[in-house]
Amino acid sequence: MNKYIPVAAKITDIVKHTDIEWTFRVSCKTDGVLPGKFYEISIPKFGESPISVSGYGNDYIDFTIRNVGKVTSELFKYNIGDNFFIRGPYGNGFDVSLYEERDIVVVAGGSGLAPVRGIIEYFYNNPNKCKSFKLIAGFRSLEDILFKPDIKRWSEKLDVLVTVDKADEDYNGNVGLVTKYIPNLNIENLDNMSAIVVGPPMMMKFTVEEFLKRDIAENNIWVSYERKMCCGIGKCGHCKMDDTYICIDGPVFDYSYAKNLID
Repeated sequence: MNKYIPVAAKITDIVKHTDIEWTFRVSCKTDGVLPGKFYEISIPKFGESPISVSGYGNDYIDFTIRNVGKVTSELFKYNIGDNFFIRGPYGNGFDVSLYEERDIVVVAGGSGLAPVRGIIEYFYNNPNKCKSFKLIAGFRSLEDILFKPDIKRWSEKLDVLVTVDKADEDYNGNVGLVTKYIPNLNIENLDNMSAIVVGPPMMMKFTVEEFLKRDIAENNIWVSYERKMCCGIGKCGHCKMDDTYICIDGPVFDYSYAKNLID
């Protein structure tokens, strides 16, 4: 696949998590795919939209998409068997080998769970390749929780905590922002820990601050800055921050680099 030329991708499955957040599985080659990388999804006459990979196998890719714009609203009219166009993969993703033999904490906010889903799947399938694995996933409400069957399955092997911003008084689960749970993490060896943080900008800002309070090294904290990406190949300049093109050099960075990016 020439990553600069769109190719047709056939929809083989659609999972409707909420009214506006669906996962589209398409049949295609997966050369070069990593969690955190993205594709440009296009529909003729409607345009393109950069979408992160939320899962992949030998012959398929999952895209978890929110219906918020011209391209995505048209895509939500599509059915299994229909084709849309993709080009990619682009960007710098999460290299799971960097987290092997380490204590891993993934903190995801809302749809930020999609780009890290591949990391979770990898260590779910290979739990012996990490010292420990904890997922903290936060959502606005119970109705906004994504990947519910996956979360249930992950909980069988991994330490999974799901929290919501608000819920009815009779709800017995966790309520509160993801930052609430970081001070209570049992971290024995700070030098052997990797923190991965993906979500809305303010959520990432305050989550990273909580890890820094725990004296986690900046180069052991990883974030994804999916900022204003458009062309995917560093030509349009929309995503440029200082001398960094998010679509090429990112969207995944360790925080020692990301902290210097000025918008």
